[in-house]
Amino acid sequence: MSTPPHTAPAVTPIDGSVAASPEAIAARDRLSAILTAADPTELLWVAQEDGFFDRWVPEISALAMEQDPVHRHKDVLTHTFMVTANTSSRLLVRLAALFHDVGKSRTRRYARGKVTFHHHEAVGARMTRERLTTLGHEPAMIEDVARLVELSGRFHGYQHGWEDSAVRRYARDAGPLLGDLNELVRCDCTTRHPEKVRGLQRRMDELEGRIRQLAIDEARKAERPELDGAEIMELLGIGPGRVVGEARAMLLEHARAHGAIDHDEAVALLRSWWAARGD
Repeated sequence: MSTPPHTAPAVTPIDGSVAASPEAIAARDRLSAILTAADPTELLWVAQEDGFFDRWVPEISALAMEQDPVHRHKDVLTHTFMVTANTSSRLLVRLAALFHDVGKSRTRRYARGKVTFHHHEAVGARMTRERLTTLGHEPAMIEDVARLVELSGRFHGYQHGWEDSAVRRYARDAGPLLGDLNELVRCDCTTRHPEKVRGLQRRMDELEGRIRQLAIDEARKAERPELDGAEIMELLGIGPGRVVGEARAMLLEHARAHGAIDHDEAVALLRSWWAARGD
């Protein structure tokens, strides 16, 4: 009689109200040791073959049954292990690489003879939170990994060209994880065609360059209030004097703290500030 397959423990709420079991902690430690190895490839395949993923991270095992027409691997699991090995051996990035495609197992659809995985990043982020919580990872680590999974596909639209506003949104949404996200994107290219690899790297180089330039431009703009003295006097109906300097200082302080604003926003801010003064 065959032995029934092991199942992973129930998901622990992310608020930590139920502690991970000792067995789950041991599984977490084994996975961490695998992922922080210089080259985790062999250890990942051993974990797949000896049933470790089946029991403790079944979402990873499920990827072996998902065909990946985009990367032209026979399954998403092969691609996932390759991406994981491509990244630096920091646990945060390796976990994000391991989980970046887990949502494909639940979002696979067939349309007009093609396989699609729409919104798999958002689904994968939820799955990642659940699994890492079960394994007893720290909440901060869980949220960072899930955020990287959620944003991992955002870059692919860049090949069609982005406005500056989209570049700013990409950087703003990534926040302090921007460097980790860019590393994950660069490593999420396992094609054997060198020109495709070079093309992705060129696009990422261009995006990173635009992010740097926009940051420089924002910093310079923040040093110049959007409204000059003449505009301030006209808007407030006042003449030259101390208040004009105070208004410019307020606008400059706001820009330094919150980033540059456009002309209409500066006008609204000035009027709000003036009304609050009661002058």
